[in-house]
Amino acid sequence: MSDHEVVLTKQGFKELSEELDYLSSVKREEIAERIKDAREFGDISENSEYNEAKNEQAKLEMRIEKLERDLRNARVLQGSEIKTDAVGIGSTVTLKDVKKGKSFKYIVVGSAEADPANSRLSNESPVGKAIMGRKVNETVAVTTPRGNVKYKITSIKKG
Repeated sequence: MSDHEVVLTKQGFKELSEELDYLSSVKREEIAERIKDAREFGDISENSEYNEAKNEQAKLEMRIEKLERDLRNARVLQGSEIKTDAVGIGSTVTLKDVKKGKSFKYIVVGSAEADPANSRLSNESPVGKAIMGRKVNETVAVTTPRGNVKYKITSIKKG
């Protein structure tokens, strides 16, 4: 997989570093212990505990590798890079659903730290792409799984 620049906020870099630390130490040891215990049950060819632990280990190693790659290629945004005149990574944006009148507040982040459930919107998501570079009072149309939605940008602040 090719290495590409991963843009992160300071908070995102900290969170990914902490996750890598946890997975590399605590979680790795837990899974190694599960594998060791499962081996003691006898024949590993028919041992579901062993197979499950080995599968979890493979997933863990893939996640660790991805985190290491993302952090190695990270460019951490400095406060001075975050503008409030147009939407960019690091901006806190308030969007208003034009049809429903409901407002949403998001922090626009790079895809590596996106977490929509916690209002962290990827710049590569459909909504993120639509609002990047836009200004307050602009309206954008976005095609979402629930259809076309129009959002008005009501405020832009530093994240």
